[in-house]
Amino acid sequence: MTTGREITVWDRFVRLFHWLLVGGFFTAYLVEDDWLGVHVWAGYLVFSLVVLRIAWGLVGSKHARFADFVRRPREVFVYLKSTLAGRARRYLGHNPAGGVMVIALMGSLLTTTVLGMLVLGSESGNALHGLVSGLGLAGEAGEEALEETHEFFANVTLALVGLHVAGVLFSSLAHRENLVRAMITGRKRLNRPEEDQA
Repeated sequence: MTTGREITVWDRFVRLFHWLLVGGFFTAYLVEDDWLGVHVWAGYLVFSLVVLRIAWGLVGSKHARFADFVRRPREVFVYLKSTLAGRARRYLGHNPAGGVMVIALMGSLLTTTVLGMLVLGSESGNALHGLVSGLGLAGEAGEEALEETHEFFANVTLALVGLHVAGVLFSSLAHRENLVRAMITGRKRLNRPEEDQA
């Protein structure tokens, strides 16, 4: 759908997913073990959102699909090189570097949440206890290893979020458009003729 010189790029699901994911991740990250129940439910929310986003990446709207923004490594390298030279092309959807970031964030979030569920499963009586025991991770040493790995990936995710925000700010300045606003409204301006229509 177009409005004047703007076009809808991010559908409602993508926008809702994005902001709920931000809220869920930072809630879980900030409360840690102080409010374990809140931490756990925020983790379940993040896990569910990522699973739904993976499905939407296969069947969703044009710019939500992985086929629209997952690029070959060479294309990503060429894009990054042109960005450093100040000649980065503008994309209506995710640019090649943004596509890599989407995949990296989803992979890191999925790893973090699955590890969190395994930490819970390391506690006797939990529904995942049998799985954790079968993996040889039950007991104090296994639980500690799972917790440390879970925290490591949570911190990796936080670092990726920082890179993502830096990339959004950089692209917003380079192409003179407010990408945060676009993720709220779903709309971006149409490409000028000299810009890439990808």
